[in-house]
Amino acid sequence: MSELSTPNVPHFSAEERDTLYRVIAARRDMRHFTPNTRIDDATITRLLQATHQAPSVGLMQPWRFQRIRTIQQREGIAALVMAERAVTANALGERGEEFLRLKVEGIRDCAELWVVSVAPDDGTLFGRRTMPQAMALCSVACAIQNLWLATRAENLGMGWVSMFDPLALAEWLALPAGSQPIAILCIGQVEAFYSAPMLELEGWRQGRTLDDGFFT
Repeated sequence: MSELSTPNVPHFSAEERDTLYRVIAARRDMRHFTPNTRIDDATITRLLQATHQAPSVGLMQPWRFQRIRTIQQREGIAALVMAERAVTANALGERGEEFLRLKVEGIRDCAELWVVSVAPDDGTLFGRRTMPQAMALCSVACAIQNLWLATRAENLGMGWVSMFDPLALAEWLALPAGSQPIAILCIGQVEAFYSAPMLELEGWRQGRTLDDGFFT
């Protein structure tokens, strides 16, 4: 038997399969976190391992996760998000005031704040010669999704904040040249998970049906 077909690779029970689908269905983009809480080191390790086991094009693993440790860093990031929030509200025109009533982040309250970047290009060609930037970005998105499902399985909330100027954030964190920050992740305990996507509950937008995105 070859190494590509090993008896050590598990087959999952129906109960295990159903648990995965429940986690996927229960995942939410969280904005409300319980303040003054922390996540223990063992859980952080499990989350990081799940993140690093994500698929990536050409095994390039272009993700870079930075834990934000200081109040000063949090406040600086919060200021960048609020600045972009104001610009977005202005761009939305007549929906701007409605938008400003939405909670778009939990930066000050979440237990963990991580910034995710696409690493500087390492020259990988396998699988991405024709779409180098897109494949790097998609690979990092896979890592974020792994983390999202892992946090939900740990009964932790996670929210992806995308309202920021990437150049300003890279400068604030002194990221290496060529890094592209794409996400600010708020992670932590929540009092309750949303019963549906928050934007649906707030009446901002309805999610599309399966038929809207699947074609034969």
